[in-house]
Amino acid sequence: MSRVTKFASRDPGPAARVVGFVAHLRENGLRLGVGEAELALRGLTEMRAVTHQDSRRTLRAICTGCKDEAERFDALFDAYWLDAGRVKQKVIHKPQTPINDSVHSNRDHAEQDAQSGLSGSATAPDDGQGEANGNGTGKLIATMQRQLSRQDLRDLVRPEDIAAAEKAALRLGAALRDQRSRRRIAARKGDRLHFRKTIRRSLATGGEPLHLLRKRRPDRQRKIVALCDVSGSMSLYAQVFLAFLAGLMRADKDADAYLFHTRLVRITEALRDKDTMRAIGRMSLMADGFGGGSKIGPSLQRFADTYAKRFVDGRSVVMILSDGYDTSPPEELSKALRKLKKRGCKIIWLNPLKGWKDYVPIASGMAAALPWLDLFQPANTLADLASLEKELAAL
Repeated sequence: MSRVTKFASRDPGPAARVVGFVAHLRENGLRLGVGEAELALRGLTEMRAVTHQDSRRTLRAICTGCKDEAERFDALFDAYWLDAGRVKQKVIHKPQTPINDSVHSNRDHAEQDAQSGLSGSATAPDDGQGEANGNGTGKLIATMQRQLSRQDLRDLVRPEDIAAAEKAALRLGAALRDQRSRRRIAARKGDRLHFRKTIRRSLATGGEPLHLLRKRRPDRQRKIVALCDVSGSMSLYAQVFLAFLAGLMRADKDADAYLFHTRLVRITEALRDKDTMRAIGRMSLMADGFGGGSKIGPSLQRFADTYAKRFVDGRSVVMILSDGYDTSPPEELSKALRKLKKRGCKIIWLNPLKGWKDYVPIASGMAAALPWLDLFQPANTLADLASLEKELAAL
């Protein structure tokens, strides 16, 4: 049986398949855009790539920019082009409907899209990328993203809104790592040429670049260790928070993640697992206690006595996502945080209730934690999660 992916009969052609492949890479964390899609089409034409190995080499050279992306490329290439002969229905996003078709209602367009199996809807973007679909009266992507980013996560009741928020949180988690390590610095043995310094140095030799200077990505100064509360009072936020942590785990190999309710569970490997079914199986084994009571103090105490000795040091940022409602004595929470502070780490607490109007941290657990925190921030919207990059840089 051939491994080559089959495409639906309504597929618009090879160019659309390549554009769809670039979108596939972008959805999996590679920083690509329209320019790379155009360059990929030109490269395949110039190289006359007629076999999948020729295409693989050509597209890898165009679409990857570092060692990590090159290592991930083959698996992403096989998933799109060599998907065990399965039929791929969606190639690129549905083009915008002409305005003169606007006599139909939005509901009619939604029903037509559902029946045809095409992506997109009449008034919403596909997945935050590409152009918005619609009948001339649909919402722009930026408008939809702004609405979701400012909306309290507990108010997201429709499945499509929750799914969109999870995708945005996944991207935010990945971007948190990218923003911290994107800038390069001059280095004697860097992996890329430092063109600005090389040209400046060449002025002393009549414009001849006799000395090639290099640059590299600096070592990341912070390691993020995240602990997420999944007790009953946090059930409205936990789903999006876990998506945020998944993006962080998959983008940063040094990050570490835990969840707690009445006990503490390490979930780093489950969130980082690329096998979706295996990851779901792992998480289901950890689900005992979800939506129940909360023992923040004992959970953090166990973390400080066990995992923190291995994963937390002076370069670490311990991120706690919880509303602070603890059924244990507040002295236990204070003792656990004091023990963590002795390891030299920074502690930030993200509380979804802090974003509510007139909120005051009067809960005994939250009040006991405040003296030991380096940062106390709201986390009830996607915009709050997005602002973490600037806050982490300031710590």
